[in-house]
Amino acid sequence: MTWQQRIRSDPLICHGQACISGTRVPVSVVLDNLAAGLAAQQIIDSYPSLTPDDIRAAIGYAAELAREQVVDLPKRNAA
Repeated sequence: MTWQQRIRSDPLICHGQACISGTRVPVSVVLDNLAAGLAAQQIIDSYPSLTPDDIRAAIGYAAELAREQVVDLPKRNAA
């Protein structure tokens, strides 16, 4: 399974945001919940249309973005 098989973007669904295929659940919602400390099963309990593979796909999508896009980060102060 690759994230490309589970993540879709359709301008008619959620304004074109990347969503889990077959749902209206944006990838950003899954990632926000993970970042807030929720376990995958808690997210699935809240969004029953999701599967563990969907959660992994969201993480894979985020990893791809992290590799492909450079975001300016604060510089670490020299000690």
